[in-house]
Amino acid sequence: MTDMNDQTVTNKKERRGSPLMKLSAYVSALRPWSFSASLMPVLLGCTLAHKATGEFSVVGLITTALTALSVHAAGNVVNTYFDYVKGIDSKKSDDRTLVDQLLSKDEIVTLGVILYSVGCGGFVILTMVTNARLEHLALVYFGGLSSSFLYTGGVGFKYIALGDVLILILFGPMTVLFSYMVQAGHVQWGTILYAVPLALNTEAILHSNNTRDLESDQRAGIVTLAILIGSTASEVLYAIFLFTPYTIFAVWGMKYSPLLFLPLITIPEAFRLERHFRTVSKGPIPKWTAKLNVYLGFLYVLGCALSDSAKLPYVL
Repeated sequence: MTDMNDQTVTNKKERRGSPLMKLSAYVSALRPWSFSASLMPVLLGCTLAHKATGEFSVVGLITTALTALSVHAAGNVVNTYFDYVKGIDSKKSDDRTLVDQLLSKDEIVTLGVILYSVGCGGFVILTMVTNARLEHLALVYFGGLSSSFLYTGGVGFKYIALGDVLILILFGPMTVLFSYMVQAGHVQWGTILYAVPLALNTEAILHSNNTRDLESDQRAGIVTLAILIGSTASEVLYAIFLFTPYTIFAVWGMKYSPLLFLPLITIPEAFRLERHFRTVSKGPIPKWTAKLNVYLGFLYVLGCALSDSAKLPYVL
């Protein structure tokens, strides 16, 4: 029996060391299911810039998306590393890259450095293809890069109940503004208003994750918003994050352009998620909310793209 157990362990180690399994582990560490949180704001900023100026740069869009996704993925990797080092991740955690030794800590650190380097390379290219002032572009980019690291690294805003604030700023106003500047060549503060629905929906992803992990996070000695307000209030707050964007779209659709009603198509799925989160299981909700983020974000960007520029406030 002992020989059979030893053989099983050996086989598992061999599979983990195979190139295919290693590649799968690297991809998993990036958490690609969350990428819509940075991609949708990039598309929105690009769309608003096109409506305002009539200009559109394919190179600018692709490079902005690559830059934003690289920094986002690097932030995910940093989160994996520090959650493991601080003893927060366990066998019950969603991210088990380090817990199951799919990758070593050194490999995770190297991956993070590569991703931040790719992001910085993308930023350098953007400075050459946009007319935006370098100091404005650098302020927003390096502010976003620093935030992605400080979420769990350094100060560790996630661990002192400030992670939610950081996510609301990073995956909304900051990314939309950055994308807009690349395309339009100037700052337009009105784009921050357009970022609010996406930022709230993205925050629903994070908050559902923190609510699900409330007990394990509390045992690890960290403080999140979910821990501060408790499980019941967290369920209510999740619903607020989830449904407030639909209220905004309804108001904007009546006041500005009917095409901004488009995201309301996804509201039945939002009701299903909220009910499941409250009455069944919180386990899969973060990924399901991220999936909703894709559809809601795409329909929102499409609505803006098809709307008459004259009907969109704070753009022209």
